Amino acid sequence: MRDLEPMGLRPLLLRLDGRVTRRTWWLWAVAMPLGLTLYLTVVLRVAGLPALATEVVVNLLLLWPVVAVSVKRWHDRGKSGWWVLAALIPVIGWVWVLIENGLLSGDTGPNRFGESPAGAQ
Repeated sequence: MRDLEPMGLRPLLLRLDGRVTRRTWWLWAVAMPLGLTLYLTVVLRVAGLPALATEVVVNLLLLWPVVAVSVKRWHDRGKSGWWVLAALIPVIGWVWVLIENGLLSGDTGPNRFGESPAGAQ
């Protein structure tokens, strides 16, 4: 939870500026959406929502927070937030995003998107 102290949860999930660490990206752009997708799907299906409607609702609820955290991760890598669109390319884009955001470290020190989040820890 140290990753959230300097930034705060609301700016993390809603704003597109700044940078985040790999750990934050794994937690808030991968683990959180997977867990919430499972939870919300079960709850909405039990509530009687059709499968297609459930999928649409869950995807719309999670789209912006995942994009916001991913943009910040691309910023930490020194790249434009527009690189989030690489995830729209089937398979190759997904692998590229996983490698760039999940495995490679961010820029050391400040870059054009702000101070290093790793330095704040």
